[in-house]
Amino acid sequence: MKLKFIVFILLSICFSANLYSQNVNWETLKPEQKHLININIGWDYGIVFGAGYSYQLKTKMPVMLHASQTFPAGKNITDDFKTKIGAQIQLYQVNKLHFSTDIQGVYRRFQNPLVSLSNFGSDVSLTAGYYKAKYFIGGEVGFDKAIVTHFKHTSVYKDVYPGVRDGWYEPATGGNFHYGFKSGFTVMKNDFTVNFGKVITQDFKTTPLIPFYAELGYTMKFK
Repeated sequence: MKLKFIVFILLSICFSANLYSQNVNWETLKPEQKHLININIGWDYGIVFGAGYSYQLKTKMPVMLHASQTFPAGKNITDDFKTKIGAQIQLYQVNKLHFSTDIQGVYRRFQNPLVSLSNFGSDVSLTAGYYKAKYFIGGEVGFDKAIVTHFKHTSVYKDVYPGVRDGWYEPATGGNFHYGFKSGFTVMKNDFTVNFGKVITQDFKTTPLIPFYAELGYTMKFK
């Protein structure tokens, strides 16, 4: 019974609040546009809100360092949240075709009346797309991995299982693949974007209760 509960909680934290890599129109991104601010709203096991900031490095190939924060809709938004820090890199370009990767470290928190969980993991994705000055469309595939999780049980849980221990649980506890499409249009320094796709667990045998995700986003680029 206790083992089943732990597995359920691990799956809950690994497969929630996963807004995916930031959209940017590589064709219109200029070297002098060092700063990018993004806001988004999406559906991923519930309604989620997010905001992020990116800084473009002065490199031969476009590289952006970025950080983002995601919260689910609800009364206590600080109970569950997700923080990502990483880099988005344009790997290769052939005419209007652009290939990029997004590599991120992830910290997320999940809480319910029985336990509070803190998790460290990673999220890596690859994107290929056709980009023009006014619009772009592409496909994305990625893998989100939960690596180590800290359990802090409440008194309610300890009353039922007095021998339970708080602390870190490892090795890696789970992960899931995500794949889908992304598109957007550009107006001057502004990108308006949409993502949608599907999620499947790492064993390729199961899917979450609602295996689809969608996201609307807005990005502003400035010097």
